[in-house]
Amino acid sequence: MAKRSLYQRLRANAQVRTALFALGVLLMLVGIAIGPLPGPGFLIVFPVGLMLCLQNSAWAKRAYVRFKWRHPRYGAWTDRVMRRVSAARRRARAALDRADDD
Repeated sequence: MAKRSLYQRLRANAQVRTALFALGVLLMLVGIAIGPLPGPGFLIVFPVGLMLCLQNSAWAKRAYVRFKWRHPRYGAWTDRVMRRVSAARRRARAALDRADDD
């Protein structure tokens, strides 16, 4: 059996998961605050915070799924910015379907 990494072992602790979720919320708020400033700060800080929230909170995952369902265009954009593997698979599948139709 493979040995779990330190990060995986720490994330099993509920207090650590709560702290990581809080850090994610803080990073998202900082991202919004620095959004008007010149430079790509928002595009770096906000997705990192969103990823921490999505990894450590079932509530955040449900809210994100509802958001993507209501606003598929914005959901696709956020997936692309966060470089989600599932979104890349979905885009590749869609490209194959379009190629098959042609």
